[in-house]
Amino acid sequence: MAVDGGDLQSALADKDLAISMSPEKGRCLIAKRSFTRGEIILLQDPYASVLDSASVNKRCDTCFQLCTNLKRCSMCKTTWYCGGTCQRNGWRLHQHECKAITSLKEEKQQTPTPSLQLMLRLLIKRKLQNDGVISKTTMDNYNLVEALPSHMSDFNEKQLVLYAQMANLVNIIKPSEESNLKEITQNFCRFACNAHTICDSELRPMGTGIYPVISIINHSCLPNAVLLFEGKQAVVRAVEPIREGSELTVSYIEIAASTPSRQKSLKEQYFFDCKCLRCLKVDTPDGLHEDATLEGFRCSSDHCEGLLLHDLDDANSLVCQLCGCRQNEEETKKQARKVDKLGTEASKLLSSGNYSEARSLYEQTHQLQTRLWHPYSVILMRTRDTLLKICMELGDWKQALKYCRLTIPTYERAYPSCHPMMGLQYYACGKLEWGIYTCLHL
Repeated sequence: MAVDGGDLQSALADKDLAISMSPEKGRCLIAKRSFTRGEIILLQDPYASVLDSASVNKRCDTCFQLCTNLKRCSMCKTTWYCGGTCQRNGWRLHQHECKAITSLKEEKQQTPTPSLQLMLRLLIKRKLQNDGVISKTTMDNYNLVEALPSHMSDFNEKQLVLYAQMANLVNIIKPSEESNLKEITQNFCRFACNAHTICDSELRPMGTGIYPVISIINHSCLPNAVLLFEGKQAVVRAVEPIREGSELTVSYIEIAASTPSRQKSLKEQYFFDCKCLRCLKVDTPDGLHEDATLEGFRCSSDHCEGLLLHDLDDANSLVCQLCGCRQNEEETKKQARKVDKLGTEASKLLSSGNYSEARSLYEQTHQLQTRLWHPYSVILMRTRDTLLKICMELGDWKQALKYCRLTIPTYERAYPSCHPMMGLQYYACGKLEWGIYTCLHL
């Protein structure tokens, strides 16, 4: 079955969507009718997907659901299933990678990384579709993957060499007459720019997938839609009312950040400069105030919560926008570096599973941060989120609730009102309050 751009336009028209071309952005996805906040706009199953290393023996490889009684593939012993139905559904693809994985384990005493396995699955599926074993559809074919930008010329030489080495390993594991090293290397570049992290209902990463139609949706730091997952199916929902003729946008990065931080992340991973309305106001009074609130310093006066901005009359000073108090910029940054160092030490303790000592250091970090950063700072928010998780691990529900409540005002400023991050934080707060209430009244 041949599949072309006209077929895709027709398939999207049935979903009240259309592809448009923009000189600045390339392809765009346009709403052909109005969508209300919370409404599902688009669903897509992955062209290829893989569980991450932490989830591979906890979730079914076919449906991505958690399961306490997983059954392992008896041949490769690396792929797990929740039952016979999922194993049979996955066998058409897995039987081909299974042999390759088994051979690699026997010869090299190792298993492929998730990135290598994702590439294997993509190439296997393409061959099976070309051979007619698996059907092609307008929303599920390799041509859509090929149409994704690779940005190959934007990667540095070191990264390209790594991708070329990975491509060579893929060719060794599963030789293919239909692919050459350059094409596989190009696909690894596509993965870096277009693959989506698949998350569970609490937005915890569990795998990676290639969703070529959803990848057409462009980025905005003020998105009108959000990407979620049900199992491994991608779900695009509106987080703002979308008018007919408007472009659909999602955020490729964490939006709870200052404009310079967001621009840096986008440039490094996706190779473009964002020109959304939020980024364009970077040097305006509103933009400066927003960035200073999210990541800037606060006034050192105990009785003032004003923001510090650069003093126009003194390049070495920061001036409070409320009380006019001045601070030396270098001295303030020196204090921030000391606090960052303490936070790094706390993070190492947390990574090692030493929750009690990590909590102590994070609490010291939090105390110092409250003197440096604005109350609505995302830096403070992240420390409080970490302390929330540590207190929950230690069973200190009251302190966990305290930190959860402290994060809410920043969440409300950093995210749209019906963003899933907001919902999760309200849910965590409510769950803690209910748990504490239940304990007190048992």
